Amino acid sequence: MLSIVWGAKWAVARWVIERVPGMTLETDDFEALGVIRDGELVAGVIYNHFTGHDICMHVAAEPGKIWAKPQILYALFSYPFNQLKCRRVTGYVSTQNLSTLPFDKKLGFKEEGRLRDATPEGDMIVIGMLRSECRWLGEHSGKECQHNAAD
Repeated sequence: MLSIVWGAKWAVARWVIERVPGMTLETDDFEALGVIRDGELVAGVIYNHFTGHDICMHVAAEPGKIWAKPQILYALFSYPFNQLKCRRVTGYVSTQNLSTLPFDKKLGFKEEGRLRDATPEGDMIVIGMLRSECRWLGEHSGKECQHNAAD
């Protein structure tokens, strides 16, 4: 069974940071949600740099683990679009991690540009999704995948 972990932002953030090259958090100004399968954290999302209409979303997942089910994606996109009322979500993909780009595009993100030489390893690709483009907010209630935990 899959569930979402709310309220364990530092535990989830540490897990994501270990898996996303170059990812750091300088402040406590972020939120993180985890995806649990059979008691194990299999995916995590960090949301930061909230501007009132945009937020950055950083996703990490265990390779080979099935977690991206519609009710989970509803919860992960409901947070920025429904709760925070964002008009868009922004992501960044390092050219060192291009294998994630097809997955991001399958989720509905669109490639918007390239930040040349933005990391020690090279370029950074900017991806974005508008609320109007998010197909995960449809019929799913998301209620069956809620779970709370403590840091």
